[in-house]
Amino acid sequence: MGKVVVFGSLSQDLHLPLERHPSAGETVMSGDIEYRFGGKGANQAVAAARAGAESILVGKVGEDAQGREYLDRLARHGVDVSRVQSVPGVPTGTAIIYVDAAGENMIVVAPGANYRMGEEDLSSLDDLGAGDVLLMPAELKHDVVIAAAETAHSHGARVILNLAPFAALPQAVLELCDPVIVNEHEAADLADAGLEAPSVLVTLGPEGARWGEVAVPARPVTPVDTTGAGDVFCGTLAAALAAGEGRESAMRRAVEAAAACVLHHGAQPALPGD
Repeated sequence: MGKVVVFGSLSQDLHLPLERHPSAGETVMSGDIEYRFGGKGANQAVAAARAGAESILVGKVGEDAQGREYLDRLARHGVDVSRVQSVPGVPTGTAIIYVDAAGENMIVVAPGANYRMGEEDLSSLDDLGAGDVLLMPAELKHDVVIAAAETAHSHGARVILNLAPFAALPQAVLELCDPVIVNEHEAADLADAGLEAPSVLVTLGPEGARWGEVAVPARPVTPVDTTGAGDVFCGTLAAALAAGEGRESAMRRAVEAAAACVLHHGAQPALPGD
């Protein structure tokens, strides 16, 4: 069984529950604010660990209380945080997440320490090899994402790129990834940019997911909060592929994990004492 190394972001999430999202220039009242833990990289690393993988996170937090608390929490989730660095003088990344009564969300991200990731962090990928998986969201600076993909591929590892948020990365980089994971909006952006990838997996929300000729439906659920469902899908898929599962089997596990995620608030499950 290979390991999953997630090269990505960590953030403190501020959740604001709304009846509906405001229009431009409009003020609406929210329910009580909730502080949670997120960031696509951290969410995906937790999902991979919960799916049974050796899950290692490469990232950065601020040298602050939020960063220290987060590293402790990730370790309790079974994530190896030995490659996460604390950066003095820079805050831990923060995301403000607005969730309406239907469970749909809008997100604003202040990257903080996440944008201090650079080529000096690529040495954390030196032990990748055949059978291992590098999983990356596209939240980091694009030159870092590109360099990490090239480094992992040169070591013989499988590169999974979650192209969220969408970025028009070079065609040559997309060709290193198996798969590139996008939702329907990002798939349209990919086509509009005139970019193609030989291996594209499209998540379809309540309809499941499609990877080439393989389509996997999702079981019907009534969502409470869709925040992080895509991250749970990515982390679970990476764990299954690192374990040697085939495409359809890995997708079924990932679709089911994402469906279970939307039944509660937040991407990361509660820990004792929360």
